[in-house]
Amino acid sequence: MNDVIRNRLNQLRRIMAQRNVEAYIVPTADFHGSEFIGAHFKTRQYLSGFTGSAGTLVVTADAAGLWTDGRYFLQAEQELEGSGIKLFPMNLEDSVSIEAFLNDALSEQGIVGADGRTISAAWALELSRALGPQRTLQMSEDLADGLWPDRPPLPLDPVYILSEQYAGRSAADKVAWLRGEMQQLQADIHVIADLAEIAWLFNLRGADIPCVPVFLSYAVIGADYAKLFLDPHKLTPETRDYFNELGVTLLPYEGAFQELSDISKARVLLDPARVNYALYSVLPDQIELIERDSPILLAKAIKNPVEQENLRKAHLMDGLALTKLLYWLKTTPPEQLGTELQVAERVNRLRMEHEHCIGPSFGTLAGYGPHGAIIHFEPTQENQAQLKPRGLLLLDSGGHYLEGTTDVTRTVALGPLTEEEKKHFTLVLQGMLNLSSAVFPHGCRGFHLDVLAREPLWTQGLDYGHGTGHGIGYLSCVHEPPIGFSWLRTQRYDTGVLEPGMVISDEPGVYIPGSHGIRLENQLLCREAEAKGFLAFETLTLAPIDLDAVDMKWLDESGRVRLNSYHQRVYQALAPYLDREEREWLASATRAI
Repeated sequence: MNDVIRNRLNQLRRIMAQRNVEAYIVPTADFHGSEFIGAHFKTRQYLSGFTGSAGTLVVTADAAGLWTDGRYFLQAEQELEGSGIKLFPMNLEDSVSIEAFLNDALSEQGIVGADGRTISAAWALELSRALGPQRTLQMSEDLADGLWPDRPPLPLDPVYILSEQYAGRSAADKVAWLRGEMQQLQADIHVIADLAEIAWLFNLRGADIPCVPVFLSYAVIGADYAKLFLDPHKLTPETRDYFNELGVTLLPYEGAFQELSDISKARVLLDPARVNYALYSVLPDQIELIERDSPILLAKAIKNPVEQENLRKAHLMDGLALTKLLYWLKTTPPEQLGTELQVAERVNRLRMEHEHCIGPSFGTLAGYGPHGAIIHFEPTQENQAQLKPRGLLLLDSGGHYLEGTTDVTRTVALGPLTEEEKKHFTLVLQGMLNLSSAVFPHGCRGFHLDVLAREPLWTQGLDYGHGTGHGIGYLSCVHEPPIGFSWLRTQRYDTGVLEPGMVISDEPGVYIPGSHGIRLENQLLCREAEAKGFLAFETLTLAPIDLDAVDMKWLDESGRVRLNSYHQRVYQALAPYLDREEREWLASATRAI
């Protein structure tokens, strides 16, 4: 029994009873709808003990549930054991929604509480409709704040400027372009709460979220003014001068609420899915809302020519770091390989040897054997397996460079494999190669192409519980809307049309609980194909795929040709930068088969 978590939930229930709140919602969120969050905002983790990056906790007087997706089913089941919290898997045929759970749990006039700054306006409005007019949303308080005695403070890391040699466009040009877009939409004011969009617009980066170089802020753009709301302690003399030159007014972070409440008659552009409910709620009734995607969403996803060329450089640096790690794994005596956590730390150190690397793009995932079957297993001091000279190690890692963001997965044979492991590895490889070689008409979305990666697995009665790919930001969030590969079409922000200049991951997998997990991932740059009106992909990632895990009877002729062609590229790109022993190993690792 997990008494620590049970005690925390009971403390929350006592506060709920004092406020007459029948159910309290704790999402994995900051005030900006960020996918990854800083330590201050990890309330759901504190209350539930579940450490995954996605999930929503709902607590009532006599029950508690946690909702998460297929990446975390196994992990959540393990971490919730003994806590009294029931796991509710999402996106399955028989999944129970949060709305359905609340409708069953609440009285006819029940009150649902939450910190409205951590709930999107879109979901709050949808929830209100689902619960009916007699029930009330009370989203003005963070009830958990008082029972988290050592809660980390909000971060104060300085904001820094990303120069045009990396961004490819000036901030002044971007702001002028945005005003043109607003004019076309007949919008007087644009409210921006998404941190990646603010960072892109002003060519700024920060360090307020681990592995995501953004900073806590809101922005309000008018026809003749721009206001940025952030903690003034984040500013340096250089960034203050930069804002003066841009004509941007700097105001305190909390001042955004007063700013919006003071708006008089105006047409205000915002996206309710990317603005929190508390901010949305202060908007005066007399304004006219234009509720739609920010123009920045698409512009940011389409990398300009400077960004594209920089990304090629970033992947060369990244490929060298990962290849050195793979060489070490393959040539080091088994007793010296250490643990999953030590491998994760080693690949991070290898990336940081390059002066332009500013850190990992997400927490490195390293799962050996059964841990590989936990889709997003991140080893810790308390939970790490010793590597042995057999089986598979799944390593999913990436870096942020001034030249862009990387995300790559390789699954490595550490010794003899079973026939099943080799079969599964090769089916995943076939699917990855199929998708990366796609040629398709303009207008296609990721869900149109997802079958290319899954078909080799589906024919063998296998599948995986996550999307096949996601958009990737430029020195930004590693998961970037609005594109993705997922036949399920579960989210609004992974169904955008594929456009030249977009970067997307290609990462099918197989996960056998208690045995092994396999995932292979490359990043793809969408580009014009030779045939007019058609698009194709350029593979950006440069790192060998483990031939020791390939069973040729499960790889078709086209897959063999594609793999050989890819490996030839990898060798030609990386070999000049390696020492003699590493180069000889790479020649063997990328040999034609």
